Order: sequence, then structure tokens, then C-alpha cells
Amino acid sequence: MKKHIVVLAGDGIGPEITDAAVEALQKVAALYGHEFEFEHCLMGLCAIKETGEPLPEETVKKCLASDSVLLGAVGGAVNDPFVASLPGNKRPEAGLLAIRKAMNLYSNIRPAKLWSALSSASPLRKDISEKGIDLVIVRELTGGIYFGERGNGTDPEYGYYAWDKEQYSVKEITRIAKIACEMAQGRRKKVTSIDKANVLDSSRLWRKIVHEVAKDYPDVTVEDMLVDNAAQQLVKDPSQFDVIVTSNIFGDILSDEAAMVTGSIGMLASSSLGDTKCGLYEPIHGSAPDIAGKDLANPIATVLAGAMMLRDSFGLFEEAKALESAVEKVLDMGYRTADIYSEGMKKVSGSEMRKLIVENIA
Repeated sequence: MKKHIVVLAGDGIGPEITDAAVEALQKVAALYGHEFEFEHCLMGLCAIKETGEPLPEETVKKCLASDSVLLGAVGGAVNDPFVASLPGNKRPEAGLLAIRKAMNLYSNIRPAKLWSALSSASPLRKDISEKGIDLVIVRELTGGIYFGERGNGTDPEYGYYAWDKEQYSVKEITRIAKIACEMAQGRRKKVTSIDKANVLDSSRLWRKIVHEVAKDYPDVTVEDMLVDNAAQQLVKDPSQFDVIVTSNIFGDILSDEAAMVTGSIGMLASSSLGDTKCGLYEPIHGSAPDIAGKDLANPIATVLAGAMMLRDSFGLFEEAKALESAVEKVLDMGYRTADIYSEGMKKVSGSEMRKLIVENIA
């Protein structure tokens, strides 16, 4: 298989962690007889400094012509006077929003996995964490209350008020439900659809359409859960979940909760997908400019983003498993970067972790 991958290394630790993922993907390609061509393009603060734009048009063209995109991180230091002087639409983070829009990426896929070697890092009770956490949240990314109409006014009795509109169409729900069901087919074949159907009309439509879509996936079991109950169940027994599908606002909140129960944000990857197999894959952490260039950055989340790309965009399940198994083996051997280090483990630099992972890909 031959694939063209655009790399948006971005800012801060972005180049370090994307270099690690590229090396790991190159090792996979060599072992399994594939050819991955990598093309580096500008986005974020580095693009602003070179072109004046957080997302140059040339980068957009390259991304749209690619088979998938690997992103590091964008953004400069909070106290950077140059960044502070930029208008909102010219700041590094504006590039991320713009590339999602340009690629028509309407679903955010965020796995939450607690690696057995890191079970002690979870804030959950030991008996709960030992049952394991291995779930994926499929969040609708471009609709709902975040993108609905909004406004404000003045009421004669209550005074000033503001409002935001939650709205979903059949098309928006259908396409996100399809992604969740297709993802479940490659996992444990269970989808939990989360809504607030006891109160919201938009959620009642959500529930109806999800079940209509599910008829096309007879091998997938679909259950409904109210969002308040889901928030409780994620900390009571996260092992019950396989694939969660939900709206923009609920997904925003629940994905952060799921990340927290795994114990380390430095281990989590995510992707954004649309109507095609060309997706945007990235770690969920930021650019961490304070440690950039110090060889402290944990590359694991970005390597795992590469594994997601192999599985979800290219259909290379065995190769994706090889990457994930290499990460698991290195963790089981006791190696830790500073962000996940605990007493008794073997502390290594970012580059050492990169080398260990690549060496253990088989």
C-alpha cells in the first residue's frame, strides 16, 4: 500500500513528537511492505512567522490532496508578546479550526485507554481501574449549540439575557452515527448513544435517527443513556463502554472526563474525520513551549495517533496493533518519560522513548 501523509509539525514540542511518529510509521511500512510518503507543511505560529497566516493556502491544498494528515501541536507561550498582539483570526489556534473546516471534518474521535502498566495513575479505585478502560468517544464536531444561532436581549422582568440554540438535523446525526457504528464493527461491536431525550427535542431526534442508522449494522448493539447518567457511569465503571456517540457539547465534556480517568493526558490521541477516509490525527495535549527543545516531550500520544491513522483511514488493523503493542511493551518494561514517571520506574528522555518504541515494533 502506498500512502501520502502530510505532516503539520506545528509549534513547541510539535516537531519532536511528529518526528517520533513518522519514524514509527516508517518502521511499520518497512516491516509490512508499505510505502508512506511524508510531506511537511506549515501551520500555526511557525506559519505565521514565515507567511503571516496561521494556515497558508498552500498547506490547505496539500492536506486536501493527501491520504491523511498528522498534526503535532500549535500555539506559542501564553506570555509571548508577539502572540498576544495577534488578532483572534490570526492566532496559531485559528489554523486548527480552519483546517478542520477546509477538510470538512465533522467528527472528533477520542480514544480513552488505561494502559495496565499505568493503572496506578488513574484516580479511580483500584478495583475499578484494574477492570480496564478502553473506550472511544465519537463527538459531533461542527453542529449543536456551539454552532447554533445566539443572541441577547432585555426582559422587562428579569433584565438582560443571552441565549444559544441547540439544533441538529437528520443529516448531521446520520453521518456521525454511521461513523460510530463502523468504528464499533472494528472493536467490541457496542455503541452507547448519549443524549438528554427526557428533556430536549433535539435529543429525541438524535435518539430516533441513531437507531434508524443502526438497522444497517445488525452486528452492532446500540443502547441509549442520558448524559447525566453517563457522567456517573464513566467514573463508576468505564469498562462497560466501547464506542460512545454524542453531540458536540456533551462530547466536549465527557471526552475530558474520560481523559481524566485514564490518569495521563500525555498518552491520549485523537482524530477528526468527515465524509472521506482522509482524516486529521493528533495528540490531545498542547504545544508545551516551556519544554520544547529540552528532550522532555512524551511522544506516545502522537505515535498512537499514527496507529489511529493506520486503522481508521488506511484499514491497516494489524499494523496499528503493532504500534500499540510496541508502546505497551515499552511501558511494561518500566520505561517512563518525566510526565508519567513514578518511583521505581526507569526515567527516559523523549528521544530515548522514541527509540525504544521503534525498536519494539514487530
